[in-house]
Amino acid sequence: MAPSARMVACGLGLVLMALAPRAFSDDLPEYRLKAAFLYNFALFTEWPGETGSTLNLCVYGRDPFGAELDALQGKPVGNRRMAIRRVISVEGLSGCQLVFIADPSAGAIATVLSAVHGAAVLTVADAPGAAKRGVALNMNVVNNRITFEANLAAARAANVNLSSRLLSLATEVLQ
Repeated sequence: MAPSARMVACGLGLVLMALAPRAFSDDLPEYRLKAAFLYNFALFTEWPGETGSTLNLCVYGRDPFGAELDALQGKPVGNRRMAIRRVISVEGLSGCQLVFIADPSAGAIATVLSAVHGAAVLTVADAPGAAKRGVALNMNVVNNRITFEANLAAARAANVNLSSRLLSLATEVLQ
C-alpha cells in the first residue's frame, strides 16, 4: 500500500473508531462494534518485522462474535492479511499475534498472559479490570458506548507498539 493510501486508510480507521462508540445501539450489536475495534486495534499496532504476512487474530474461549468476526478474514492490515482463529486451549495460541480473551475470568486472563509471555502478541479483553491485570487493551461498555483502556507497559513487554493516535482515544492509559 502506498504511503498516501496508508495514511487515508489510517485516517478512515480513526474516524470509524471515534464514531463507533457513539453508534452503539440496538441497530449495531455490541460484538459487531467490538469486532470493528479489534480490526482498528490491529491497524494501529506495530508488530516486529519478522511477524510474517499473516496476522492471526485468535479468540480464546467461547466466541461471542460469531459471523461478525468472520467478516475480518483476509482483510488487509498494513502489508499483512488477517486470519481468524478460534482456540480453546493455550497450546492453540502459538502463532497468534492478536488474542481476544473471551473468558473474562481472572484465571483465563492469567493463563493466556502466561502462555503468550515473551511473544509479540497484542492481548485484548472486555472484562472489568483486565488492563490492570496485564491485558494490553481492554474494551468496556459505558453508557451504551464502547470505550477502551490501554496498558502501555503490557504492550511494550509484548514487543508491540501502540500508535499514539490509538492511545489518544483510550479512556485510560496505564504506564
